[in-house]
This record gives sequence, C-alpha cells and structure tokens, in this order.
Amino acid sequence: MMLKQQTITEPIKTVGIGLHSGSRSNLYLKPAPINSGISFVRLDIGEQIPVPGKAEFITDTRLASVLQIGENRISTVEHLLSACSGLGIDNLLVEIDGEEIPIMDGSAASFLFLIQSAGITVQDAPRKFIQIKKPIEIIEGDKLVRLEPHFGFKLDFTIDFKHPALDKTGQRCVIDFDDTTYAKEIGRARTFGFAHEVEALREIGLARGGSLDNAIVLDEYRILNNEELRYEDEFVRHKILDAIGDLYLAGHPIIGSYVAEKSGHALNNLLLRKMFGEPDSYELVTFEQVEKAPLAYQIDQAEIN
Repeated sequence: MMLKQQTITEPIKTVGIGLHSGSRSNLYLKPAPINSGISFVRLDIGEQIPVPGKAEFITDTRLASVLQIGENRISTVEHLLSACSGLGIDNLLVEIDGEEIPIMDGSAASFLFLIQSAGITVQDAPRKFIQIKKPIEIIEGDKLVRLEPHFGFKLDFTIDFKHPALDKTGQRCVIDFDDTTYAKEIGRARTFGFAHEVEALREIGLARGGSLDNAIVLDEYRILNNEELRYEDEFVRHKILDAIGDLYLAGHPIIGSYVAEKSGHALNNLLLRKMFGEPDSYELVTFEQVEKAPLAYQIDQAEIN
C-alpha cells in the first residue's frame, strides 16, 4: 500500500491569546485538497490571500516564525506546524481572525488534541518527502545548525543556558522517531522565558500575552511556575518542538538528521533556504509501499478513517 497524503476529516475551531501580541483570536482548522500543503488565511483583513506555510514566506524570526504576504501576516506558526508534522498532516487550511496563532498552553498539546478530534483522512495521492542527499550547514559564531543524510527523522539539539534551574536539567536531547512518537516525547514541552527579559520584550511588542499559564517562566534562580516540569529536560525538548515546526516549512516532511547547537528560528530558516538554493542537496521522494518508508514515517493508514 502506498504511503499517502493526509488532511483532517472535519473542520474544527478553538480560541486563545497570542503569546507576543496578547490579542485574542479565533482559529479554524479545515480540510484541504491534495497537494495544497498547509496554508494560512487572515479573516480580519480585506484581501484574504492564502499564505503558504513555506520557508520562503518567513519574514521575521524574532522569538517566533512569522509568515507574511503583503498585509497578510501570521505570527507564531511553529507550534501548530510542529503538531501537523507530528501527526502526518500534509494538507490543511488554517483560518484566523487575528495576527498570531494562539499560544494555548505553550506546547503543541492543544493542537494535537484539535487535529485528533477533527479526525485524520487519508487522501488518494502519494505523500512527498524531502530526502537529504548531502550535509547542509549554517554556522554563526557559536551557533550551528545542520541537516545530514539519514534514512529516518532524527534530531539532536544542544542548548547552553547558564542558569541554576536549567543546569539541573538536560541541555542536550536526541530524539529518533524510528523508536518513539512525537506525541509521547515532544508534543507537551512548553515554551520558556526569563522574567527579567519580559519588560524589554514588551517594549518592542513581544511577550504581551505571556503568563505562567502558557510558558515556563524563570527568575534569576528558579522556575516560577507552581508545577512540575512535564519532562526532566523540557527546555531542550521545546527547542526540538520548535525545530520540527520550522523544518515543516520545507513544505514536506524531511528524511534526514538535524543537528543544532544554540540554534533558533532564524538559523532554521536560513538552513532551509540554503537547502533549496542547492538543488543537489536533496530530492523529492515517494513510497509505493509503506514498509519501504523510514520507520519514523510508517503510519498504519488502514486504521485511519
């Protein structure tokens, strides 16, 4: 059986506030036809142009990945895209009546729940993958991000925060999706920030919606949230969650290994742009038989309605 594209079965809606804007928005997820990819539409402005969820339309990477065509600007798309990647959603129409995708609880868990509640439908077209053929790398000072050939999907992320609370947790995490699932290991990891940075961020129009309900917040010494971490190394796992969303801006799932040291949205975007600028670095592949695909992408589509 061929490995096929997927969309959601029924439209579904949620509402929430934006992490950076602090504004409340209604978010609608709707099924989309084969080969349409994931696109975003602003309902609150006159010219409702669909903005493809692709790296070339990223215009801002300050603490979030921002898509934009003309006035159609959609901010903080990475957590929703990460959930779509984790559940194998290829085609989706995202409509929103504001500028920023709601932050929900700061992780991808709410988006996983929404997509699963809407149902997943297999579509009659082969799923397309970007298979990495040669290493691609971006280095900026002490920051590094790289894609390498690997028949699967593996991420190796290292962060380096000099902070007492973070020092107690793992600052490196390797996730190989051949032997685990996104929902189990990554989807619940929340975004995090430092209390002393919030005022400066708010002065430039960021973090206006941030709170202990949607982020792990740290002062100079400790975590301020009155609850346990969801993973022992939740901080670095959230960076992997972000990276998965950023990589899904390639337009297709990636077959390869991703390595990052102190990376973020900007370097992830530069990495994809470099890959697309070197056509010999990748190829588009499909799988006529599910069992010939990497284990990371072998979904039992016979069980999906």
